[in-house]
Amino acid sequence: MVNILGEFGPLAAMFIVNAAAGVVAGTWALIIGTVMSIIAMLVVLKRLPIFPLIASGVTIVFGIMTLLTGDAFWIKIKVTIFNLMFAAFLFGGLWTGNNFFRYIFEKTFHYTKKGWDRFTWSFAWFFVLTAVLNEIVRITFKDSVEYDVLGFSMDGVNVWILFKVAFIMPLSGIYAWWLTRLMQPYRIPGPEEKAE
Repeated sequence: MVNILGEFGPLAAMFIVNAAAGVVAGTWALIIGTVMSIIAMLVVLKRLPIFPLIASGVTIVFGIMTLLTGDAFWIKIKVTIFNLMFAAFLFGGLWTGNNFFRYIFEKTFHYTKKGWDRFTWSFAWFFVLTAVLNEIVRITFKDSVEYDVLGFSMDGVNVWILFKVAFIMPLSGIYAWWLTRLMQPYRIPGPEEKAE
């Protein structure tokens, strides 16, 4: 829950502030929200999970680029770059025999090597898909144009944020749940089950 709120809370703040005060104020809201989410993870989890920390760091860097240039291009292209880089990282790990998800999650989920490889392969392609969808929305909806979305007037930045919050967030959750269900044939007993 903390990870989900840490990912989409700053985006929700950017959505509201951008609609009220423009892209510069919205980007400040995103950066401040991201820093607050890092602090919340540290307080609640007593540690900084590596993946959310990397994502937050990249968000801050591209947010600063947006502030320096006054162009939301940077904050939007960040998603494409990050997702493609992470997909390449996952594919590279599979190729070299260093499965990232197995290393991070093997204490929580217990699968065979084949299961971990399928899980990682599937998620890597999911990151590629979300990068492509991000580019379609980024290129299609221009920042300087107002669009009618469900009766609301939104600029391209807010359409993009809405896409992230209302489409990508639920899609990610549904995909993770569905993939976890598909992984059941590869499940092996964890240490606590073996001890019983």
